[in-house]
Amino acid sequence: MTQQHVAQRGRLRPDSPPFHLRVCDNPYNSCGHIACHRVHVLPLAKRLAEPSAAEVRGRILTAARSAEIQPFEVMEVLARANQLEREGRHIVRMEIGEPDFTAPGPVVEAATRAMRDGLTAYTPALGIPELREAIAGFYAARHGVIVAPERIAVTAGASGGLLLTLAMLVDPGDEVLVPDPGYPCYRHFVRAFEGVARAIDVRGDAGFQPTLAQVQAAWGPRTKALILGSPSNPTGTLIDPAEFARIAAFIDSRGGVLISDEIYNGLVYGEESRTALVLPGRVVAINSFSKYFCMTGWRLGWAVLPEELVRPFETLAQHLFICPPSLSQRAALAAFLPQTIEILESRREEFRRRRDFIVPALEQIGFRMQARPNGAFYVFADCSAFHADAKRFAFDVLLERAGVAATPGNDFGANDTARYVRFAYTRGMQDLEEGVRRIHAACAG
Repeated sequence: MTQQHVAQRGRLRPDSPPFHLRVCDNPYNSCGHIACHRVHVLPLAKRLAEPSAAEVRGRILTAARSAEIQPFEVMEVLARANQLEREGRHIVRMEIGEPDFTAPGPVVEAATRAMRDGLTAYTPALGIPELREAIAGFYAARHGVIVAPERIAVTAGASGGLLLTLAMLVDPGDEVLVPDPGYPCYRHFVRAFEGVARAIDVRGDAGFQPTLAQVQAAWGPRTKALILGSPSNPTGTLIDPAEFARIAAFIDSRGGVLISDEIYNGLVYGEESRTALVLPGRVVAINSFSKYFCMTGWRLGWAVLPEELVRPFETLAQHLFICPPSLSQRAALAAFLPQTIEILESRREEFRRRRDFIVPALEQIGFRMQARPNGAFYVFADCSAFHADAKRFAFDVLLERAGVAATPGNDFGANDTARYVRFAYTRGMQDLEEGVRRIHAACAG
């Protein structure tokens, strides 16, 4: 007998309305018993009623995961700062991690030539061979590491490289360890592939970097990988090389993957710049042309992969991205020229000069630095001396009162981040000096 027959013929009492019997086969029912089949009695009129056209059009079609992936807090700051500027106010912009330097001249000239020569068609999914070879040469010259070009995948930004890496590694329910505070896309990318981002609460006294003991304690039977940025966003700190090696060895012993976010690797001050490719085990090194190379909008990055992961990575890249931007690839060939590196190194020195100014200047105002930034272009400053809520401090005090845009710390996780704001020293010294003057006046008032 069909459900419709049951619904048409069944009655609880002679005077009851028709009903519909529905058997629920969900193994975890609201009754709490596994594999308990429940019979739901629904009024037939309610069961058979068709939704209206307006109801159908009004349905939310997005997957549940999209509701769990939160927007950047900094975008609210950016939107309000833009509005204030439209109203005529001058805002010192220290909220976005984008260098104020544009692409070096040789890169722009290479792009112009490529466009003129019509080199704008599709490329291989992993990038043009010349660029993969140039990146391999960069590792040899900069780090003394020999990397086969065949292991290098050029990607649509570092974000594209990280997305493809996680798509390749993460099954539903798999865990990936991420630092907290840390770059918010780490946890959201993991969630996008039905994985679980398990936070490691990194501490200021450990340089806001995970320790071996923390990784060992967090590693479980479903853990696939650790994502680690050094230098870090938002803190600008580097992990101790010896601790990094111990962590890599442990991950290798568990059959996991170390995903090393190295997009700020070229922006290190007072220390040697290192790559995780010298470490043992399965290491995926993600890098970018955005930060050190000052090519943010060109959307180009790369991943260095263990040999056995190249083919699955390539297959996903073919389907999800087709190829990285061809014009950007041609332009990036000029990023490794000696004259370009000379320009980039002078810019790195300028970032160091800005760091050396802003850190003591903020400390003098009353901000506390749990760990000194030795890379990237960020200061993660404890603002609890002025306000208990970093978001309100960033909006009410810094932006509205002082006219300085900065990122509230809760954008970067839940580990005591409401005490922090992130300042990006990606503006010239004149702007930074004016920003410090305004912050001092607002906090003193």
